[in-house]
Amino acid sequence: MIRFKPGAPRGAPPRFLSRVPAFVVPTALGATAVAYRLTCPLAHDDALGARLVSSAVMCAIVTGLVMHVRRRLLRELRQTRRIAEAAQSALLRPPPPRVDGLAAAAVHLSADPGARIGGDLYEVVATEHGVRAVIGDVRGHGLGAVTTAAAVLGSFREAAHDEAELAGVLRRLERAMARHLRAQHTGGHDPAGAAQDSTPGEEFVTVLLLEILPDGDVRALNCGHPWPYLLTGARAEPLARTGPLPPLGPFPLPPELPAVPCGPLLPGDALVLHTDGAEEARDAEGRFFPLRDALTEAARAHPRTAQSMLRTVLTALLRHTAGPPGDDVALLVLRNERPVGGTPTGVRTTARPATPHPTSHLQSPA
Repeated sequence: MIRFKPGAPRGAPPRFLSRVPAFVVPTALGATAVAYRLTCPLAHDDALGARLVSSAVMCAIVTGLVMHVRRRLLRELRQTRRIAEAAQSALLRPPPPRVDGLAAAAVHLSADPGARIGGDLYEVVATEHGVRAVIGDVRGHGLGAVTTAAAVLGSFREAAHDEAELAGVLRRLERAMARHLRAQHTGGHDPAGAAQDSTPGEEFVTVLLLEILPDGDVRALNCGHPWPYLLTGARAEPLARTGPLPPLGPFPLPPELPAVPCGPLLPGDALVLHTDGAEEARDAEGRFFPLRDALTEAARAHPRTAQSMLRTVLTALLRHTAGPPGDDVALLVLRNERPVGGTPTGVRTTARPATPHPTSHLQSPA
């Protein structure tokens, strides 16, 4: 996984100073000021030179006190940041380089400069039912969306192994989201027997579930999320064009949840899952980032690995925005590196519907 990390803090105080109680230095400086005022003859001399010396002494004491307080605050800020980064890394952990014959690479850019993660989420796991992946986008960004992302990811990491069908995984995510929203609505409590319709409608999360079977066949369930791109040969094309289900949160899912067949992922092909922050990133003139063109360039790059494709797209994105994007961005690349004999069909036969891609569905939660 590619991450942007702040540089190591410089100018840190010696380690022994961190063990000094916080009140020792201010007390010593205050005692020095009092002692100088009471015992030093210059403190009571009205001559100009004596006054200048007294002013210099007091200025040095005050400066020392300010520097001590500043050093303490910076140390506490660094410690808090380290704890936050450890917690965020545990939540949005990097995928393993290989998952059951698939090469994986991921990157996340947070729109909040004080956070490494925000409202975007992703995960990929190998299960007895096949390789399963999720990518999602919580309404909003920054630390306020972290708890919602944690609820969805935690549910997926269990359900991906427990549920035989992809629809069962999505049902589990829906229930986890409903419990989380009820807990928010009731101030942290989730009373037993709370009705499903008691969840507030302002919060939602778009989710895309993928399942890649051992023979390479891909199935998906999409709840208001942008469809991923399939990189095959030197082309980049949407994996499917069917209308998605509603996002999790505002409305209940329909009773039937048939997975969308997306055809096989042949050896050498790659899937690029992304959040809408990648497509909606703008340059200084307000132009959107041409994600499909960047993916086409990545498909033609050599060597054609998951990491190299991700690096090509990320470089083009940062060049387009001339800095961090204005919204959270997550990218997840899955490339089939299984032996050619592992795929029973050597010709791509897709079952993707040819209906036009809708433009009115809700897929911009930020």
